Amino acid sequence: MSAKSRKGTHRQKWRETDITADPAGFLCGLSGTDRDYILNRLSEPQRREMNERWDIWAHEGQYPDDGDWRVWMIMAGRGFGKTRAGSEWVSRLARADGNLRFALIGATIDDVRKVMIEGESGLIKVKRATENVDWNATRGEVRFSSGAVAHIYSAESYEKLRGPEHHHAWCDELAKWNNAEACWNNMMLGLRLGEKPRVLVTTTPKTISLLRKLVGQKGVVLRGGKTAQNLNLPEDFVDNVRAAYAGTRWGRQELDGELIEDVAGALWSRDLLERQRVALVPQIVRVVIGVDPPVSEHGDQCGIVAVGVGTDKKAYVLADHSVGGASPETWARAVAAAAEMWQADRVVAEDNQGGNMVESVLRAADVFMPVKRVHASRGKSARAEPVAALYETGRVCHAQPFPALEDQMCGLIVGGGYEGPGRSPDRADALVWALTELMLGKTAREPRVRVM
Repeated sequence: MSAKSRKGTHRQKWRETDITADPAGFLCGLSGTDRDYILNRLSEPQRREMNERWDIWAHEGQYPDDGDWRVWMIMAGRGFGKTRAGSEWVSRLARADGNLRFALIGATIDDVRKVMIEGESGLIKVKRATENVDWNATRGEVRFSSGAVAHIYSAESYEKLRGPEHHHAWCDELAKWNNAEACWNNMMLGLRLGEKPRVLVTTTPKTISLLRKLVGQKGVVLRGGKTAQNLNLPEDFVDNVRAAYAGTRWGRQELDGELIEDVAGALWSRDLLERQRVALVPQIVRVVIGVDPPVSEHGDQCGIVAVGVGTDKKAYVLADHSVGGASPETWARAVAAAAEMWQADRVVAEDNQGGNMVESVLRAADVFMPVKRVHASRGKSARAEPVAALYETGRVCHAQPFPALEDQMCGLIVGGGYEGPGRSPDRADALVWALTELMLGKTAREPRVRVM
């Protein structure tokens, strides 16, 4: 296409689309070439105005709640735009009232300076061209054009918050604070100026006691989100980090903004599962598909998990093929497909809920399916305990992250009980049946090498 034709296409787009209705959405929806064409033709004042219009660029997770809150907590993945949201919130309040006094608190003074004040999304960078932000490191304060002042503090020296009073506070990366509760308590006791003192917390999640207390507390509004929600991030960056960390505990915490806690007394811990994750799987010599059938198609999921033994005699969790809301015919076909995919030696299925029906349904899907029925005489946690011991001794590895399965595993409690997602640990139970057959079963046979 000629340059003249391309220009005509751009002009046609502008005529057909009302860019003023949603400038950010319009620009982000364009290709890089089209977006550059428009932005490069803006004058310097227009570009400055575009950058300063936070209401244009902010996504939903970066706006404060309209309700009656005391603490607004943005607990989200890296790159979500938490720092920009904090800088814009403080700047807007300071712009509107020159009498305000803020507390800016980070893990260290250096963090406050490098991120909250001087950073790419800090207070200095988000100021308008007509405004002045005077940052005096010696005095440890930021003065705004309106006369409002922000004082800086760190969790390392939390005692310095004992005494000073503020209207509002911005607490950044609270999850990495040392002395978090002492610092928080001192800050809250000094938050007594004005009619409605408020705190903004911007942090990636981490299972510290203070975060757990704040989540769900009265007067606390929680906003969460993922790294990928920030459309201003380079696509390559988002794609690369998702490819590298998706599904891992680190990825779910640092990219998806999930607060992942270990349940007290759980058979498996998150750290244990992370240690047992491998990048390379050796030659697999035998595969078993574990199945935990649902009571009904409108009940729990059908747990379907493929596990294999390698030439190193370790077990490897290969895949989670579980399905939900499926009829018996549908989940039976899913089991058959998994058995065919992995050339499984055996399908081990619990028959407590259906007796002969389970085997009949499976054989209807594949008459040659090597089905073994097992009957649960003990509770799920009791059956899982010897399997958990295999993990502890390094005899079981995960070939990739299995978030839904691992959440259930970490919800099974020693001595009985389940505190994971869903009504029943169907995926985890299927895993237990497969590993019991492979590693603990009486019928285990000498493995034979196969081509995968």
